[in-house]
Amino acid sequence: MSYEDDAYKTASDSFANALRDAINARPVTLSWLQRRLKARGNHVSMATLSYWRSGARRPEGVQSLAAVTDIEHLLGLDTGSLSRLLRSTNRTGPLGPNQFPIDEQELEQAVIDVFDALGAEYPDTSRELTTHSVTDVGADGNVRRCVTRSIVQSTAGTITSIPFLEISPGVRTPPPLLEAVSGGRISQRYSHPDGEVHGVLFELDLPLTAPETAIVEWSVELPPNYPPTRETGHALAQKSRELLVWTRFHPDAIPDWCEEHVETPEGVTITPVPLTRGGSVHLVRRAFGPGALELRWGYGPRDSAQGQPG
Repeated sequence: MSYEDDAYKTASDSFANALRDAINARPVTLSWLQRRLKARGNHVSMATLSYWRSGARRPEGVQSLAAVTDIEHLLGLDTGSLSRLLRSTNRTGPLGPNQFPIDEQELEQAVIDVFDALGAEYPDTSRELTTHSVTDVGADGNVRRCVTRSIVQSTAGTITSIPFLEISPGVRTPPPLLEAVSGGRISQRYSHPDGEVHGVLFELDLPLTAPETAIVEWSVELPPNYPPTRETGHALAQKSRELLVWTRFHPDAIPDWCEEHVETPEGVTITPVPLTRGGSVHLVRRAFGPGALELRWGYGPRDSAQGQPG
């Protein structure tokens, strides 16, 4: 067995022992815990909880780590008492290139200016290991709100904050409302004078020393005076293990067409995508980045993106 396997097993045993002790101390059953997690929106199966308790598996994905945070609250534990036991085996691993995901020099300079105004180092020394971005589209066919949950990792030294940006290439917009949902707070805000880049500084609940990870969640709401927006997506400056972009449409605004746009250093690809029966589209990429994954939609003929939702 390799050193990494040994480290993985040790961390898995430590987490399993702590979880088992906490469950026994309450005392509660796995069935009780599973029902409470489901009520909080975390649909973790009984089998998964059993694997975690026995040490056969350990929580790793973004949803699983969110469930661990809820388990801490449900069992009356201190925040981080379980999740920090999972951090000891995180490895930075191959980082790959860190580069601006959109091929526009003027836009990158605006981003650098925003980083500087926020007091953040460019390029950022954190990376997103797993990111789930969920966008809700209103009855008018335009983006209303986006919530993003991400596992972030420090790749060098210790970080206490991470800049998050909203970028609208070629379109001047008022500042969208970016708010912290979990994992930290917004300490600073800055909008570039050109109106295409708006940023916030997300102060983490706890400092991260490489290669530690944390789970963070933030939301973006577009104000009433925001230009009509019929595209959504997420951009990465470094390779991520998994990127999910899920777009949910209002029942009165199901689009006539949707397209996936992928921009990487190799170029741009555009692919038509169908809606699911529930009126949504999800795009998934693994080992993706640097690059941007976007969904665009419209009403009426493809060349009439400004058509009315029907």
